[in-house]
Amino acid sequence: MSIRHTTKARRGAAATALAAALALAVAGCGSGDGDKKPDDGADRTSTASKDDGGDQQPAADSSKTIGEMKGPGGIVVTLHSAERDDGGFVTVSATVTNHGSRLFNAIDWRSKETEVKSLSSVSGASLIDEKGKKRYLVLRDTDGQCLCTTGLSGIKPNESRPLFAQFPAPPKSVKDIDFQIPTMPSVSITLSG
Repeated sequence: MSIRHTTKARRGAAATALAAALALAVAGCGSGDGDKKPDDGADRTSTASKDDGGDQQPAADSSKTIGEMKGPGGIVVTLHSAERDDGGFVTVSATVTNHGSRLFNAIDWRSKETEVKSLSSVSGASLIDEKGKKRYLVLRDTDGQCLCTTGLSGIKPNESRPLFAQFPAPPKSVKDIDFQIPTMPSVSITLSG
């Protein structure tokens, strides 16, 4: 077995152990008062999980639309929010829908950078500040994975999936910015927060 495979196996085992420890810690936490509130489902957000191992964020509030991109093959990206947070980041949340007649794979949406390891992702997305003449790329973690939705492959006709991408925040004075995904027309959006 090569060193690379051994390292991957160790990393996977460590991640599994950490996940198990966190699950036990969360399960052990409780208020202890025995009072249960009725669960009407109003505060729950579901996380879409796919067998392809893609990272998923909780589904965006699809009742709100701040922009829409229509691309080739009947692919539509509906933008729901672009929120600036106190940590200096902007998170764009959207839904990708396949209105075409063929399976859709987001392979063309990934970044062309060789260091980025995320395939079938939206790692090639960017925010463009035309007035400030700056482009903001999707953030990456220390392992070269994008801080964005991955596993965007095999999207069936009439299927929708949540999408997110996190960027460094432009200066507070920038309110309007263009959102771009490769092969799609850009759309102007307003940052909130």
